[in-house]
Amino acid sequence: MQIGLVGLGKMGGNMRERLRAAGHTVVGYDTRPDLSDVAHLSDLVDRLDGPRAVWVMVPAGAVTQHVIDQLGTLLKPGDTVVDGGNSRWTDDEKHAKELGARGIGFVDAGVSGGVWGLEHGYALMVGGDEEHVEPLKPIFDALKPEGPYGYVHAGRVGAGHFAKMVHNGIEYAMMQAYAEGWELLEKVDSVDSVREVFRSWQDGTVIRSWLLDLAVDALDEDAHLEKLRGYAEDSGEGRWTVEAALDHAVPLPAITASLFARFSSRQEDSPQMKMVAALRKQFGGHAVTSAGTSAGTSTDRPDQGSHGSPQGQGSRTAGEVRAGRADPGNPGNPDEV
Repeated sequence: MQIGLVGLGKMGGNMRERLRAAGHTVVGYDTRPDLSDVAHLSDLVDRLDGPRAVWVMVPAGAVTQHVIDQLGTLLKPGDTVVDGGNSRWTDDEKHAKELGARGIGFVDAGVSGGVWGLEHGYALMVGGDEEHVEPLKPIFDALKPEGPYGYVHAGRVGAGHFAKMVHNGIEYAMMQAYAEGWELLEKVDSVDSVREVFRSWQDGTVIRSWLLDLAVDALDEDAHLEKLRGYAEDSGEGRWTVEAALDHAVPLPAITASLFARFSSRQEDSPQMKMVAALRKQFGGHAVTSAGTSAGTSTDRPDQGSHGSPQGQGSRTAGEVRAGRADPGNPGNPDEV
């Protein structure tokens, strides 16, 4: 199958590679020429046979809107756009309406997998009409992990990104729970090795998980996380999750508390946030702040593809760079939590 891919940063570039390995033809576009297969977005469209499918992997908000607007003028009726970034679900409804007026289909895809997706596959949460989703199944099958899990057609337009938003909210709470347990274990004199306690939990316990495995990896690199400052950013999806809970009167005490804990991390050197920062680096390659470094100064910057994530997916249009606008409240990397 042919597909266009806009945004070739950390996640988009790996997705292109995984799709090609599965035998699909991928035409990629990024504003960085060294990453791009074509010089212009219009060239990408021209290289695809109709009906076309174009997957967008760029930061949520203004950048996504700009790309959607461009594709709306370049594509033809019967073509389909997939937004695989971290757009807010309410934006999906707007984009589907705008493209639908031109006869162009729209599918939203929440994508999880981070820097490990190339090897292990990406979990996909998809929203949209069946007529637009079904033709894309070969692409979804190539991107998802092997086996029966890792893909769901969650519902109508917006359902995919809403499901991914809730996924990331749950992830906030899980990371916070591990971080709190780690800090308590570090505080007592009777425990000789917190790292080995965490390692022992990797099998046979009800709290074993991939995040726990990554926590052990982080502790293997820095047993007491002394190299990290207890400072953790939030991607924006945690806030959206809490806002949705307020709109629907659903109590989310654990997720809300985990979001507020990150706010606290920006006021002091929080031991818990050292663990959260370490986990974010492990699963997504996100930037961390070294101990002794001021907030906002990173010593480990993630790849910044022009239309690629943070979480690679994170750079802005040239106009935004010149204007100094970063759209900080909108997540880029689908796994940047």
